[in-house]
Amino acid sequence: MQFGVVSLFPEMVGTIGEYGVVGRAGQRGLITLDIENPRDHTSDVHRTVDDRPYGGGPGMVMKFAPVAAAIEAAKGKMPEGCPVVYLSPQGQVFDQAMAGRFAKLPGLVLLAGRYEGIDERLIESHVDTEVSLGDFVLSGGEIAAMAVIDAVVRLLPGVLGDDESAAQDSFMEGLLDHPHYTRPEEIQGRKVPDVLLSGDHAEIAKWRYQQALGRSYLRRPDLVEKLDLSDEQQRLLDKFLKEQSQ
Repeated sequence: MQFGVVSLFPEMVGTIGEYGVVGRAGQRGLITLDIENPRDHTSDVHRTVDDRPYGGGPGMVMKFAPVAAAIEAAKGKMPEGCPVVYLSPQGQVFDQAMAGRFAKLPGLVLLAGRYEGIDERLIESHVDTEVSLGDFVLSGGEIAAMAVIDAVVRLLPGVLGDDESAAQDSFMEGLLDHPHYTRPEEIQGRKVPDVLLSGDHAEIAKWRYQQALGRSYLRRPDLVEKLDLSDEQQRLLDKFLKEQSQ
């Protein structure tokens, strides 16, 4: 999969391709990462990419021409069918389902804004969709772009050492993840649940799902509200809540 990022801070974005899962995916040729700096598409000596907003107000706005040229340059290196995604507080909230949809594409062009934003006409003419990490404000879109890349790359076939790792991640079934344990069996009086030591894989799977369902109910009830719980799911949830109250 190919990623193109339009950013005023290419060194910052480039670090996502140097570490961890994304770094290994790049080393194995499973992804490519190209970064376009709008300053490289300016013609004045100061490499100006921003100007004062019409109508007044604080801050500066990214200019149309250099950003548009950077987007076109990024798209020119990508295959057909790669949307331009603007990381914006006004966008649809990014979630695991969206990451899954993006992972099926040949690539993405991610636009990281700065200052007070970008000229609205650029959104109208060059942006396919706007995406937000949540209801908070960042200094720029670079961190958001890196988060999107990381979330998408780990879903690509062959990226993780065990493809089941991605399948069992939080939110893959619309729920939070279940608890995890490793050796030793007891730490400061806290023991690993007996079921995980039983070797009964069916019971382990049931326990893990029950924990995911119960955790989601307690910590993110909005996730459970979206589900049409079956009788068995409701039974598992009720049992979890009963055990929590004891």
